[in-house]
Amino acid sequence: MSARRHTLRAAALATAVVALAAGCSSANSNHNKNGGSAASGVLTLGKPDGPQTNNSNPFLSTSAGATLGYRWMIYEPLAMTSQIRPADKADPWLATDWKWDLNFTKVTFTLDDRAKWADGKPLTAEDVAFTFDLLKKHPALNGDGIEWGGIEVKDKKVVLTFDESQYVNQNKIIQQFIVPKHIWEGVKDPETWPNRTPVGSGPYKLKTFTPQTTTLTATPTYWKGSTKVKELRYSTYNDNSAATTALANGKLEWSFVFMPDYKKLFIAKDPDNHKLWFPSGLGIHGLWFNTTRAPFDNPALRKAMAMVVDRNAIYTQAEATLYPEITNPTGIPLPAGDSFISPEYKDATTKPDVEGAKQILEKAGFTLNGGVLKDPKGKPVKLTFTDPAGWNDYITGLSIIKDNIKQIGIEAKVKTQTAEAWGNDVANGNFDATLHWTNSGATPYDMYQNIMDGAILQPIGKASQAGNFGRFKSPEATEALKDFAQATTDTARTSAMNTLQKIMVEQAPMIPTAAAPIGAEYSTKNWVGWPTEDDPYADPQHTQRSSLEIVLKLKPAK
Repeated sequence: MSARRHTLRAAALATAVVALAAGCSSANSNHNKNGGSAASGVLTLGKPDGPQTNNSNPFLSTSAGATLGYRWMIYEPLAMTSQIRPADKADPWLATDWKWDLNFTKVTFTLDDRAKWADGKPLTAEDVAFTFDLLKKHPALNGDGIEWGGIEVKDKKVVLTFDESQYVNQNKIIQQFIVPKHIWEGVKDPETWPNRTPVGSGPYKLKTFTPQTTTLTATPTYWKGSTKVKELRYSTYNDNSAATTALANGKLEWSFVFMPDYKKLFIAKDPDNHKLWFPSGLGIHGLWFNTTRAPFDNPALRKAMAMVVDRNAIYTQAEATLYPEITNPTGIPLPAGDSFISPEYKDATTKPDVEGAKQILEKAGFTLNGGVLKDPKGKPVKLTFTDPAGWNDYITGLSIIKDNIKQIGIEAKVKTQTAEAWGNDVANGNFDATLHWTNSGATPYDMYQNIMDGAILQPIGKASQAGNFGRFKSPEATEALKDFAQATTDTARTSAMNTLQKIMVEQAPMIPTAAAPIGAEYSTKNWVGWPTEDDPYADPQHTQRSSLEIVLKLKPAK
């Protein structure tokens, strides 16, 4: 994920946090003056991503289709998964059924024979096999980094085979969107093709595109039936302030924007209709340590720091209660990760424990004298926190952590950078400690693998794109990650996951500070049927696959 993707997520998705911009731009002030309305069948969506380039290639995370989220209205998945309900079985979509063998090295898809493309041609097993073959042949399109094996069509079914267990990738595979073979087979370079007149199987097609506004219109021949929402208008704003203003005055009906005071800026403008829901999946934000630098190569110091960080203060002050609070020291967000928590940590909390932290430091040979902590060699413990200027949620979080660790004698200063410089420094290991996000997935594996997998470990100075930015070296963690991914029984997976949790708590390669939300602000003035905490049928953010489920469920407000 690039630094620019510091948006509330998910993954690719993630998923991340839109940093607060300094001022309000008037670039979009006249756009969509009257907002959407159920009477006209229009729904307005948008977020602060700045002007877009006309590119609807659904495989490219930097395309307008991906950035704004409209690719999910055009291209449909084999199955619809949920990040906020990772333990639930996925909903059938283009596939009516999928069966894995016992060791997750083979999956067979049965397709819905009603499915068809927007141009009227049937969607077949050949289209599905062609799509997976595209991913296999073109690494730049293979965003999940899956090592594809055999791809074949048998009796109108699609069979995929792999050399290793795909247990940790199963949701990524079954949620793959499908593209039409009869169009894409003629594309010379699918890795750069802008796909400006996209044809998918979904209920919408691209009507008009400008750098500020993209309009989709409903396809009357959609194979699942007619839709209530007849037009989708995606707006892009230059900063958070402009998007917040559009949400507040009703021009924008569905978005995700970080607001420091959402009750005043958004809810209070229309208390009956302005709503938001920010649930989490299994990704987090946290303070990553450079574990190659002394004394932060000492796990006792890292654990002690983790024990004094006030997550509730970060939740209320830095994240404005928008990002769910981390309440378990394993870092696993709750309730999404309830079923994965080790018995050892079921009742554990993240309540600050300054005295306990001091005892751990003393036992490890650190001394605290006159309010100054000295390492076992007698050197005062100091560090510099770094993050991009303007990412106010992160900067406020660093300020809170700075005050917290002063209680155990650690002196810290905060240095801000440009997002580009910071991204390069994080990738190259040029930092003491920094707030950054993790990957997320159907299990905590993706989060832990991103933090501590030795298989992706790079030396200082060589850019790490896959994670382990803190250069955490633990053969035990690497082995547990491998064991989890390749396990053939639930018992073996549980054992490996329990090991990973213990390493996270005892060695603290990073300090979890907040859950990564998959949230949204929305209005019920014109449309009802949104997912809520009481009815969590889909991930609420409009850049996620399940946004299609939401649009199909929306109905005009009475």
